[in-house]
Amino acid sequence: MAMFETNLTHRQNFILNIINSSNGIGRTAIEKQVASLYPASKPTIARDLAVLLKKKAVRVEGRSKSTLYLPLTINPLFRVFDLEQYFALDPDRRVTAKTTFDFSIFDSLKNLFSKEEIQAAEKINRRFSDTVNKLEPDIYRKELERFIIELSWKSSKIEGNTYSLLETEVLIKQSIEAQGRSREEAIMILNHKQAFETILKNRSDFKTITLSQITQLHNMMVKDLSISPGIREQAVGITGTTYKLLDNKWQIHEALEKLVLVLRQVQYPLEKTLIATAMISYIQPFSDGNKRTGRMLANAILLAHDYYPLSYRSIDEVAYKKAIILFFEQQSLYHFKQVFIEQYRFALDAYFQVRNK
Repeated sequence: MAMFETNLTHRQNFILNIINSSNGIGRTAIEKQVASLYPASKPTIARDLAVLLKKKAVRVEGRSKSTLYLPLTINPLFRVFDLEQYFALDPDRRVTAKTTFDFSIFDSLKNLFSKEEIQAAEKINRRFSDTVNKLEPDIYRKELERFIIELSWKSSKIEGNTYSLLETEVLIKQSIEAQGRSREEAIMILNHKQAFETILKNRSDFKTITLSQITQLHNMMVKDLSISPGIREQAVGITGTTYKLLDNKWQIHEALEKLVLVLRQVQYPLEKTLIATAMISYIQPFSDGNKRTGRMLANAILLAHDYYPLSYRSIDEVAYKKAIILFFEQQSLYHFKQVFIEQYRFALDAYFQVRNK
């Protein structure tokens, strides 16, 4: 994926978003959409388009009135958007946003990491088991406890849980619930702890992902939370987007089966993890707890392949949610992938360190 242009104006970024959300668009249509946020003359828009072409941010086909401006890549998963400009428009005004599930996406879920990206990632990678084996048992237990606390806190916080990190620590280490917090919030955090300990103990089981494993993992994440287990049988809405989820149980089941098939075909663990996390959010197979399940499934896959798990401690929650919505509406995985890579690098730097005496 090409890096995003940072030296464009707000209007040029907005135009780039318009082009990247299309499969080819003419200047008149671009001018009409730009007017919704950045009214400008036709010569000004023409100059902006010339800048984008010069910087090789877009490509062009045709001539004169039949000229079409197109994204650099056909695959929408690789298309880059400026989040600030994209979300400057309210959901109902994002006219290029997709509003329904697209089964064709499964055909594009491959080769999401370039050879260069894989080489760069593997240069900094360390086998989780090798590191753990070098730690003294008491140090490992403390590090594992710290990781579980931070994972349980941040993953729950992303979902609106109001426990602080210190309150989460007391809950997990001493079983003391925080005053002024609901019982459900405590259960959510403890479910994270239990689920992670389970996948850590049985991590080899997740080398090959099954539909049953996904549903069982969801059951652990929502235990005692008054959330219906199993695949949902009715529609649910998503805040901040007009995208509508699948509302047919059999289509949801079909989507999950396709996801499982893709995960069995993908070999590179980080790519497998990225696909699992993103697609559980995209399919939203359960009535609630989908993103939590996706994040825990990611850790199950990582551990199964001897990679470091993710705590998501340093994640920007707003950027994370915007990246998910962008995936819903444009099928672009660029920003979601960047968040994922940043969290993996953070995990390598922050946890289970072997320190020289």
